[in-house]
Amino acid sequence: MNKPEFTAGLNIAMKIPKAQYEATVAFYRDTLGFEVEEDDVSYAPTVSRTHSVRFGPNTLWLDCVDNYSRPDLWLQLHTDDLDAAAARLAGSGIHPCDEVEPLEGLDSRTHWIKNPAGVVHLLAESR
Repeated sequence: MNKPEFTAGLNIAMKIPKAQYEATVAFYRDTLGFEVEEDDVSYAPTVSRTHSVRFGPNTLWLDCVDNYSRPDLWLQLHTDDLDAAAARLAGSGIHPCDEVEPLEGLDSRTHWIKNPAGVVHLLAESR
């Protein structure tokens, strides 16, 4: 089996309940003065709206999730070999949980995983 390489991705997603969404967008845009742009969410059927925020070298995605009661933070990882990475993670008790947010029409192969504390990570293959 190949030993996959893992690297941090540049995307961070903050999943925000609908009732707190507008105030959170305004915080980054109006209070902090960051550039905030609304983006297309057709690829993620569980997200009703999203805004991107330049957050240093990262992109912070403010995702409105209508059925959430509290905010959640999601991170991104990259690997050079998704199959080997999934096998290595499975050996540590970490299994894909792609049901957390179905994704459609992406350019790369992906899996959603959760770390032992329950924090969601998008694991994307980048070659």
